[in-house]
Amino acid sequence: MNWMIWAGASLAILGLLGIIWSVILVIKAKRANLDDDALRAAMSRIIPINLGALMVSVLGLIIVVIGTKMFA
Repeated sequence: MNWMIWAGASLAILGLLGIIWSVILVIKAKRANLDDDALRAAMSRIIPINLGALMVSVLGLIIVVIGTKMFA
């Protein structure tokens, strides 16, 4: 089950990179000096990216925990 740990770690890292990417998108949107409606529209496009990345990261961590329990 060693492969399971590495697969889960890869998913967790991929999710972390997605979260970092969504933070960068938010910073760019805030620095663009948009009006309220445009900023809300930009944030509404970024929120699904953030939630998806969070889900991938959590699933990766769950797989790591399951892999370590099966491997021990």
